[in-house]
Amino acid sequence: MTVGRKLALGAAAATAGVALWWRANPSACPYSQRFWVEAPHPFITRARLLEVLAPRPGERLLEVGPGTGYYSLEVAERLAPDGALDVFDLQQEMLDHTTRRAAERAIANISPARGDARELPYPDAAFDGAYLVTVLGEIPDQDAALRELARVLKPGGRLVVGELLGDPHYVRLGALTARAGTAGLGFERRSGTALGYFARFGVD
Repeated sequence: MTVGRKLALGAAAATAGVALWWRANPSACPYSQRFWVEAPHPFITRARLLEVLAPRPGERLLEVGPGTGYYSLEVAERLAPDGALDVFDLQQEMLDHTTRRAAERAIANISPARGDARELPYPDAAFDGAYLVTVLGEIPDQDAALRELARVLKPGGRLVVGELLGDPHYVRLGALTARAGTAGLGFERRSGTALGYFARFGVD
């Protein structure tokens, strides 16, 4: 075996090891590695999210884990002029990055808040809808996060969850549907395939 092949196999093994550790130890993507959340998302595109989420002017929506605002800016624009997007993240650096990008595009209807998704700092029935993309699997207690999301949604509100195969924290649709059902969120439809999908749920 050549030296180059040995190095390639070693790198692949190390990458797999990191992915397995990360899956067993859920945690948010650190700001220093934000290039992962800024890369193009071919199977979970902005257009597909907008189609499933269907944001409307005047609504108040919540995004958990906006990263650097990959989806946030387009959603916020759809809510204008009277609607608002709240972005909630564990890392202040991500929130700051998103709000800077919004300011650069003169988007003024994004409100950031920092905290843990297992304890959202919002009153009951505060939002028309909520979404999170490749974030749920990073939360140590997914059930608690889904219960909180159901709590802050208005009757008739919707939740959209996006997942991408290859993400160390990928959540299968079957597992997601079961957890969401326990939290009082009924499955409505899926857009996409196992390679990358958005699943929409409604408040029971």
